[in-house]
Amino acid sequence: MATETLQTEAHKGPAASNVSEHTANPYKAAREALHRDGFVILSAALFPTFDLEALRSAATRMTEAARTGKWPYIRTLPKQFPPWPQDPSKGIWGVQHLLHPSNPDHALFAKSYFDEELLRYVAALIECREEDLTMELYNMLVRPDADFSLRWHRDDIATTATPEEEMERLNRPGYHAQWNLALFDDSSLVLVPGSHRRARTNAEREADPYEPNMPEQITVQLKAGQVAFYNNNILHRGVYDSTKERMTLHGSIGTVAAGEQRARNVLQHGVGEWAKEDDFGDLEPKMRERATKMRERLVELGKRSKNVGFFSKDE
Repeated sequence: MATETLQTEAHKGPAASNVSEHTANPYKAAREALHRDGFVILSAALFPTFDLEALRSAATRMTEAARTGKWPYIRTLPKQFPPWPQDPSKGIWGVQHLLHPSNPDHALFAKSYFDEELLRYVAALIECREEDLTMELYNMLVRPDADFSLRWHRDDIATTATPEEEMERLNRPGYHAQWNLALFDDSSLVLVPGSHRRARTNAEREADPYEPNMPEQITVQLKAGQVAFYNNNILHRGVYDSTKERMTLHGSIGTVAAGEQRARNVLQHGVGEWAKEDDFGDLEPKMRERATKMRERLVELGKRSKNVGFFSKDE
């Protein structure tokens, strides 16, 4: 589907998938769409193991605990990047560490994170073997207590990067897949399709960091249960409406091919402090084995990466 069509439909209503679900090889089609557009929207029907109602209930409990100070792992207003204060008094816009063993609902979230079909898509998108996948992050983006927006950015390329520096990074493999699973309809992600394959234009470089009408931008409209994978270095921002309910599971999974840079980006969120504590005993045996191996690969990645600081995005 052409970018122009996606842009039109994205502003009209339900998400228009940019990949056919009836192709002979849906995994290849998803990968091609991700490479072409920088994102791909997948139907909820592809992941029948996702229990949307159960996930909504668990997400509601987690959000309430976060807003009332009973869950300390939060993204607090008005800060965009980690580390975040653990004081929710100014409001929150995210809940961290859904897989933390102290979360009473961690097994339910783990079932969606380690879903066999989801992992097949992840492996296809980053072009690796399923047995090389590495556990990374599983968080949740929620309705903010006040209207809040993120500035235009690429996740691990500084805004001060030159065009040459941008292209050097964009031409390297990403070694991870990042996705949003919407539990309610979600229209918070704004991006510029195709910008993951090029340096910023002069207009993009000179634009206000919170420019509401960037040339060629689209708003990704997700219906409840849909999953949007996107390249984390596509030019994007988040625009969060305090009047609309939002509970969107925000995950990433990597591969053993990742190096120290990716380790820093993952471990800066604190997952290394508790990852070894959970034996995934509440999962069925096959999923438990898969989860344990993915967790072990993360732990090994952390051991190899001595410098685990906070990645600066020029706040």
